Amino acid sequence: MNQQQLTRMEHDKGFVAALDQSGGSTPKALKAYGIDESAYHGDEEMFTCVHEMRTRIIKSPAFDKSKILAAILFENTMDRKIDELYTADYLWEKKGIIPILRVDKGLAPEADGVQLMKPIPDLSTLLDRANARHIFGTKMSSVIKEANPGGIRSIIDQQFAFGEDIIAKGLVPILEPEVDIHCPDKAMAEEIMCGVIKENLAKRPADAKLMFKFTIPSVDNLYAEIMKNPHATTVSSPASPAPSRRICASRRATMNSTPSSRRQSTASIRHPSPDDSLTEPSFPLYSHEQSPVAALRRGICLCICTFQGDIHVRHQKISCVPPHL
Repeated sequence: MNQQQLTRMEHDKGFVAALDQSGGSTPKALKAYGIDESAYHGDEEMFTCVHEMRTRIIKSPAFDKSKILAAILFENTMDRKIDELYTADYLWEKKGIIPILRVDKGLAPEADGVQLMKPIPDLSTLLDRANARHIFGTKMSSVIKEANPGGIRSIIDQQFAFGEDIIAKGLVPILEPEVDIHCPDKAMAEEIMCGVIKENLAKRPADAKLMFKFTIPSVDNLYAEIMKNPHATTVSSPASPAPSRRICASRRATMNSTPSSRRQSTASIRHPSPDDSLTEPSFPLYSHEQSPVAALRRGICLCICTFQGDIHVRHQKISCVPPHL
């Protein structure tokens, strides 16, 4: 484990940039970017196109450690290079950004009000490769859709079981038991989940380090005790389409006044063209159709946002470089 990265993760603030589109979601992402499926043939060419897109994001001056704490990478991205450095090395050595690897294989069908992760049969080999590529931690997610105690316990037990394997390899896992914002008994589901997490944390060895990503809770300060737990390196929350005053009030109360969530919220840019330029528009986060969250639902992770006061964000559009440069 890189101790400098651990210290930064424990004490610094910033967004976690989601650059981990899988093979299944990549064609849609490329199409939103301006590259149609007819422009590439087969997975190799497709992954080359998306890596070029991600390289533009990462190399942008706007994508720096003052705004970005960490970046989540897809497995294929981990094995590719930027300027002769493997992606994780470029992120840390050139940008000061912590590299994290997505390791889950997607979700199983819903049962008992939850969606567990599919099996990860090659996890040990993947973690060995991650260590060789200087990855700091991992990310894996599952979904809670109902306040079903048995289903929720199975979600948390699975997250911690995989987490133990990841910790044993010297990496720091992000456990993400996402409570669906449309869950009819969301507050109850979160309370049940919180209790099961505390039970599991009490069983961890003293030196075990974990990260958590939670949906913004319905009850303020619900995760305060987990945040203070010595095993918890950091707690993050995703971007949300909910009204901004509600978001910021919940984050202040829940995240001990942390000024921003550790999540990159983004807006679309297009495949490079000569007339693209650097712009910095500002607009209210609560305007759903104009918000970076709405843009994320439409397209690609290509804009850096930071909270300004309670309800505004500042955007720095990625500078677009003509293809011949």
